[in-house]
Amino acid sequence: MTTLLEPEVTEHRQPSPPRRGDCLLRRALRVEPRPVWEEEPTKAGLALKGFGLVAICAMVLVPLWVVVVTSLSDTRAVNEAGGLVVWPESITFVAYTELLSGGAVTRAALVSIGLTVVGTAFSVVVSVLCAYGLSRRDSFAHRPLLMTLMATMFFGAGLIPTYLLVTGIGLSDSYWSMILPSAVSVFNILVLRGFFMDTAPELIDAARIDGAGEWRILLQIVMPLSRAVIAVISLFYAVGYWSQWFNAMLYIQDSEKYPLQMILRQLVLQHQVPPGAMGQAVSSGRINSLAVQMAVMVLALIPVAVLSPFVQRHFQKGMLTGAVKG
Repeated sequence: MTTLLEPEVTEHRQPSPPRRGDCLLRRALRVEPRPVWEEEPTKAGLALKGFGLVAICAMVLVPLWVVVVTSLSDTRAVNEAGGLVVWPESITFVAYTELLSGGAVTRAALVSIGLTVVGTAFSVVVSVLCAYGLSRRDSFAHRPLLMTLMATMFFGAGLIPTYLLVTGIGLSDSYWSMILPSAVSVFNILVLRGFFMDTAPELIDAARIDGAGEWRILLQIVMPLSRAVIAVISLFYAVGYWSQWFNAMLYIQDSEKYPLQMILRQLVLQHQVPPGAMGQAVSSGRINSLAVQMAVMVLALIPVAVLSPFVQRHFQKGMLTGAVKG
């Protein structure tokens, strides 16, 4: 007599779903789930990381605090402290009012703003056009031009040939002498090129089928998709132009064309106070020369400190994606 064996029934335990409270907490804190191979952090490790972050923040913020406090201190407080002031006794804005009263510092700040705006726009346009041309595989002399650009990253002509070239073409004592010698960075071009190469070829092919030319593809497809990297590259160029002083020291003889960083160099290194009302205020003791130096430093830091947070969110996408593809 044949007996039928019933198939063995095994129970499969389903993993318990995450609790609603944990999901809401992770969503509120935006905490990614920990990978299975990553160990749980220990209390000693967390404490060491927290101490390191606090120490790094202190190394950045304490000197900045001292600079700002010294710029806001009067002559008596600076003299009593024997130099830099750590804790303010009385707040005064005399140094800033004298700096912004229309003298050499105000003129130098306007020169720096103009150089930063014009130079950044010029550098970004040239870099974008060059990077887009090099990102197209079928462009004219694609590989020789790319190798030539990359060679300039490792081999330079030197300071003396550069000086002879700038003065030989008539750029001495002109604003263009502070823009053209450092207008293009090959590193920035390579980052832009890598990002442009990451653009979906289907979009470009579809635009070409619709009759779009290279200018329209660049302006209406590639650049809108590359806003992150263009914003980061623009910040790099802007910070470079705003902090520039070496080209001004080499090529500018007229002190009225000095940028703000050149005035700061004269104040800090050469201890030269600009002539005019500020010089009279320093010589009479109404303003301390150290407070003036710190105030110029604060004015030089403000644009970078204001612009950096707006571009910070583009750093990871703009730089890492372009660098990996480049």
